[in-house]
Amino acid sequence: MNISERTPGDCAELQNRIKQERNVKQRDRYRAALLAIEGRQTQQIIDALARSRGFVQRWAYAYRDGGIDAIVTKPQPGAKPKLSPQQIQQFIERFAAGPTEADGGRCTLRGSDAIRILEKEFGVNYSVPGVYDLLHRLGFSCLKPRPKHRKQNPQIQQQWLREAPLLSSEFKVTTQAKWSKCGSRTKRGSASKGH
Repeated sequence: MNISERTPGDCAELQNRIKQERNVKQRDRYRAALLAIEGRQTQQIIDALARSRGFVQRWAYAYRDGGIDAIVTKPQPGAKPKLSPQQIQQFIERFAAGPTEADGGRCTLRGSDAIRILEKEFGVNYSVPGVYDLLHRLGFSCLKPRPKHRKQNPQIQQQWLREAPLLSSEFKVTTQAKWSKCGSRTKRGSASKGH
């Protein structure tokens, strides 16, 4: 690589940034530029950093074309939100209020219901993972109901609770409590040591 210092003192600045940088990827970007300035060949830099050819060339050439500031990555803006802050607040209120008659008589709202509400009432489309991610970010959590066995019978359960010997009021203790024989009745430090 034929790269030289753009501004006098860049090598010292790169070394200083390498020492202070905590992000490994960013530190390797600085190192790629510094090693290229020092005259190392591409393969030598790849071996030294254990990075790909594309990584080394991208950041060495970024320094060559724009200086140290070109090596610093810019924050990624991310995707544009599908809902405005006002719509998010309306959705939170709608979802927290629970099911309505339009929800088909359900007792709780599910992810598929959230997708339907967002599509019909707010005009946006979400996937199932996307809607669960949205619900999680908004502070909602999944309900995990306790499973019911198909043969469960509430009358038989109540009868068992009334007649169970250990739970009924008619059960009396038939054994007497015994004192433990393993404990000492002397105070700590009061036993004589000479016996």
